[in-house]
Amino acid sequence: MGELKIYTCTKHDMTDVLPSVDHALFCPEDFSQCSDNIVAFPGFCDVHVHFREPGFSYKEKIATGSLAAARGGYTAVCTMPNLSPVPDSVDNLQKQLEIIGRDAVIDVLPYGAITVGERGEQLADLEGMAKDVVAFSDDGRGVQSADMMREAMLRAKALGKLIVAHCEDNSLLHGGYIHDGKYAAEHGHRGICSESEWRPIKRDIELCRQTGCGYHVCHISTKESVELIRRAKAEGVDITCETAPHYLVMDDSDLREDGRFKMNPPLRDKADREALIQGVQDGTIDMISTDHAPHSAEEKSRGLEKSAFGIVGIETAFPVLYTELVRTGVITMDRLMELLAFNARKRFNIPIKKNDYTIWDLDREFTVDPADFLSMGKATPFEGRQLSGVCLMTVKDGRVVYRV
Repeated sequence: MGELKIYTCTKHDMTDVLPSVDHALFCPEDFSQCSDNIVAFPGFCDVHVHFREPGFSYKEKIATGSLAAARGGYTAVCTMPNLSPVPDSVDNLQKQLEIIGRDAVIDVLPYGAITVGERGEQLADLEGMAKDVVAFSDDGRGVQSADMMREAMLRAKALGKLIVAHCEDNSLLHGGYIHDGKYAAEHGHRGICSESEWRPIKRDIELCRQTGCGYHVCHISTKESVELIRRAKAEGVDITCETAPHYLVMDDSDLREDGRFKMNPPLRDKADREALIQGVQDGTIDMISTDHAPHSAEEKSRGLEKSAFGIVGIETAFPVLYTELVRTGVITMDRLMELLAFNARKRFNIPIKKNDYTIWDLDREFTVDPADFLSMGKATPFEGRQLSGVCLMTVKDGRVVYRV
């Protein structure tokens, strides 16, 4: 094995982030089968995961989700609020914080809900939760009322918090469950139109102009969404957005009659994927999040129509992106680090700590096998795919939290 290399970035001063890697922790003898391309990176940050506790621990737990994240190279994640109870009050949020404090092996930062029960009818206790949440979101559901969203933005702005939006217009769904495209038409499936995503983004951009609130769009998947956000940024709107690995490397031509290909938003068509890649390249898309959404095997075994929405992805995100985008020259490693480590932390005010890092063998290849996942969720569209990049170790606050 060659000498361990420390990642250096042309745009970010890494002196305080990775001043040195503790070689007492990283013993070359432990990794004698590795290649010569071993690199230490700052810990990644994912602002969109579902760890399912409290309320749905049969799908995932804070303990298993955070360990899976560590295996993926992440040292900080933000957990979405579609839980039971929903973190819409101080008391409900405290239940989640207690589990995090007891079981998390990395930084797990919860969202507070925008509305009570995520039902869109009454604003949650934003003021009470503000000091303990990273931002506010009703992820899993779109806020249907413009008036409700406007009031949420005003209150979030006063608290110095972002509104993080799952953009979905329920009136346009019509029972759809995959993209309203060629595959749906050829196989008799009900489709979800692109407008159901971009129309709420268009509405919320106007509300941002009115309120001045910081606004972040979850998991964009359509070319229209990319263009709306690109224009809004050019006009000075305080907006950022994310997409997920699967939207960048797959489209609806990759669909199979299998629940592991069902997520929300769905895989769109080739033109949408190409627009997303362009958005990643030109900076319109600020970060890549996994939308790690585990379900039980039974919930994902019912085919495209009846399976639950959601796939897992936190253990495969870096290898997928490194293999499909960096090694093919679509983006640079510096750009990938901005998308995985730097931009999310800057936008969400999550510090990069110098004792948080992850070490990867970039040349080791493997075949994605869900049976090997540390997450309780096993449904991935990347099953069977050959990828490069294996995480050897992740260190959090100077302590090894994952070792291959």
